Amino acid sequence: MDINIRNINNFIIVGDRVLIKPESEEGKTASGLYLPPGITEKEKIQSGYVIKVGPGYVTAAPPEDEPWKSTEEKVKYIPLQAKQGDLAIFLRKEAYEIEFDREKYLIVPHSAILLLIRDEDLL
Repeated sequence: MDINIRNINNFIIVGDRVLIKPESEEGKTASGLYLPPGITEKEKIQSGYVIKVGPGYVTAAPPEDEPWKSTEEKVKYIPLQAKQGDLAIFLRKEAYEIEFDREKYLIVPHSAILLLIRDEDLL
């Protein structure tokens, strides 16, 4: 099977996952947040910008009162807090690293995100 992946916009993030572009591994993030040296050395916590967000947590289907009726409900999701452009501080050990077009990206479950920094003026 030959798959032609042209750009990152073709990526579909599944469920409660978030695609993050990690920041450089300095002590200070681009937004001015300082991470203590002990944290960056141990690589327990990392920061990066949210590139894409999955649809969220799937909700349970309601019980069928009238099973003979045909219902074609679409799957419903509880949306995630993370939005494209947010700076995310997350647990590094929960992230899965991928490389695309010579760039590193991380796929992180939403539950591993500890803090989101959103600049409302930019959105």
